[in-house]
Amino acid sequence: MSLENPGDLESPVLAIDPLLDDPKTRIIVCCGSGGVGKTTTAAALGVRAAERGRKCVVLTIDPARRLAQSMGLTELDNTPRPVTDIDESAGGTLHAMMLDMKRTFDEVVLQHSDPERARAILDNPFYQSLSAGFAGTQEYMAMEKLGQLRALDAWDLIIVDTPPSRSALDFLDAPQRLGSFLDGKFIKLLMAPAKVGGRAGMKFLNVGMSMMTGVLSKVMGAHLLGDVQTFIAAMDTMFGGFRKRADATYKLLQAPGTAFLVVAAPERDALREAAYFVERLAAERMPLAGLVLNRVHGSGAPQLTAERALAAAQALEEPRENLVDGGIVDREAGKADIVADGTDDGTDPKTPAEAADDMTIPPEQRLAAGLLRLHAERMRVVARERRTRDRFVSVHPEVPMVDVAALPGDVHDLDGLRSIGERLAGDHPAAA
Repeated sequence: MSLENPGDLESPVLAIDPLLDDPKTRIIVCCGSGGVGKTTTAAALGVRAAERGRKCVVLTIDPARRLAQSMGLTELDNTPRPVTDIDESAGGTLHAMMLDMKRTFDEVVLQHSDPERARAILDNPFYQSLSAGFAGTQEYMAMEKLGQLRALDAWDLIIVDTPPSRSALDFLDAPQRLGSFLDGKFIKLLMAPAKVGGRAGMKFLNVGMSMMTGVLSKVMGAHLLGDVQTFIAAMDTMFGGFRKRADATYKLLQAPGTAFLVVAAPERDALREAAYFVERLAAERMPLAGLVLNRVHGSGAPQLTAERALAAAQALEEPRENLVDGGIVDREAGKADIVADGTDDGTDPKTPAEAADDMTIPPEQRLAAGLLRLHAERMRVVARERRTRDRFVSVHPEVPMVDVAALPGDVHDLDGLRSIGERLAGDHPAAA
């Protein structure tokens, strides 16, 4: 099929409501590149699922303040909070929370170590830096929190909004990267003195590692190196747990009952990132439900092409011969002689300037021409988005897709989220 004509390619339709209604669906992961509406999509899915009878919790990552307000919450934090004003007539409920990366890391430390060791870890400067901003920590802790929510079994549907990473693949890669760091040779080497213990450990450190620690002290600073070694000694018993839990959550994502929704916008870069993610999910045997294409533009008059609209606008904007005193202005002669009916009522003919005033375009014609030009621009946008969409479909024709019509403004309340939910479910016309 040619990609020259928009609409040549169609993909299977992504049916959102059956996915939300299926009791076997326990986890939905919304993923994709930044700025494509993942967080809003996750929240809208949560509202729709709850009002269709599911006990749902939405785990968002750094949502805009307006999104918390749209759910009637003054704030979102690491604790699931009930969302009021949800229609619970079908028996559903909705909770929402925002991942607090450091607090989640602290909870892991407190849960998996004794109080004395936990205090030593929490007070360690290197741990405080690691838990607050180490590359991959946010993605790892998102999976930790997902595992915690699933273990509680208080909700029958968990919807996860993945972190806004530069690359959508970071959500899958980061836990392995952090696990590799914690299990890596460098960490194990620094752990060696603590494992030997006592004077033998100090002798090993001073003799066997003197050259290495000298170099590291110059690079990191002796104080930082000491903090790292103290942190590693305290964390020794927990390292295996990090890897084990990451592996368990990874398998949970692969298991039946989990569904990935790739979220994108009808833009080249966003759909290229979506294509990478689709391919990666397939390689990792992750269950892909389909692609949500957000902010799709349409038109209420698709039969009026951009070319026809522009031609009509130009015709309206061209000055025409206007009737003057029962006749027509002779513009070629540059004067206001009456030439139409050959009669003269005795009045003086109008000057060329007065005739030009009569030839100005009426306001209603100018308005119509402006609207036609706006329509032409909209049709260009529609055609461009369709070509971009068709390129994705040509490479991944098997991926179910739903087009979500663009809203005229931002989402500010639950009704806005419900409107997004209707668009996701196909209950709203595509034109916007």
